[in-house]
Amino acid sequence: MAGLMRRVVLIFVDGFGIGSRTNTQNPFLHASASLFDIFQDCDFPVKHFFDGLAIPLSCDMNVAGLPQSATGQTAILTGINTSQYLGRHLSGFPNKQLQKVIYKKSVLMLLRQSGKNAVFLNAYPPIFFERPREKLSRFLSVTSHAALASGARFFDFEDVRKERSLYQDFTNQLAIQHGAELPIFSPEKAGRIMAEVVADYDFSLYEYFQTDRAGHSQSLDWAVQEIEKLSRFMMAFLTTVDLETTQVIFTSDHGNIEDLSVKAHTMNPAMSLFWGPESIRLANRLKSIMDITPAILDLLNVTVPKPAAGEKFLLDLCE
Repeated sequence: MAGLMRRVVLIFVDGFGIGSRTNTQNPFLHASASLFDIFQDCDFPVKHFFDGLAIPLSCDMNVAGLPQSATGQTAILTGINTSQYLGRHLSGFPNKQLQKVIYKKSVLMLLRQSGKNAVFLNAYPPIFFERPREKLSRFLSVTSHAALASGARFFDFEDVRKERSLYQDFTNQLAIQHGAELPIFSPEKAGRIMAEVVADYDFSLYEYFQTDRAGHSQSLDWAVQEIEKLSRFMMAFLTTVDLETTQVIFTSDHGNIEDLSVKAHTMNPAMSLFWGPESIRLANRLKSIMDITPAILDLLNVTVPKPAAGEKFLLDLCE
């Protein structure tokens, strides 16, 4: 690990694959978003803005069928082949089997157990804090369960107002439409806020899933809007964050938005980009979304005990 690096930021964007340059239903062809001008015919790793590198990451985990969110996101945050564990890809929220994996192996928990200051940056609305957690459990995302397992505090809308956190829609427009009293952030403002916030932590996770919703809608206008908005956000973040001491990992769980000819997910690889002192090593090392958590632990010098010889981890999870 480079001696100067002090922190890692994982930006997870749902349904953000690498599509074909010849597919007219690929919104990346229509968006004025040069940060994500990446296609399957590129010569990987692609050299990018701010000395970044872009690569494709496999999402299928060697299991037949379309990759899905629950298994894909759990694989990203644990390093476990969750689709093989279940025998299938699982969409939506994690079931009890996946929750077991999250509560034993999530990167947020492992980092905090090792003394690292690790947080999930997304802010939650008031209703999240008003309802008993046991009633919310089956409706919580992979990232929410990972945050619960870690014991880290959950950010709220007051944190957004004080610019200590970001909502899942970093502009706050969606929350405002539902009655929240929040300021409107431009994508640039939100990117600068995140750059300032991550400086306080060893590891920060931020999730953005409006891209997946736009992909499922098959609306070219919405998809282009999301790509351009996300590009503006990332450009402001990268311009502000200290890339000499911060490793940024941007990745996804499966393809979707890059092919609007289908309503479902795709078999395309996840678009993954790296900025910071270890980008070359990451681009050469990572092949699958399952490689992300082991890489983060390595970057932050956290060693997790390996199972004893002959121990079958997946069977252990079922106990």
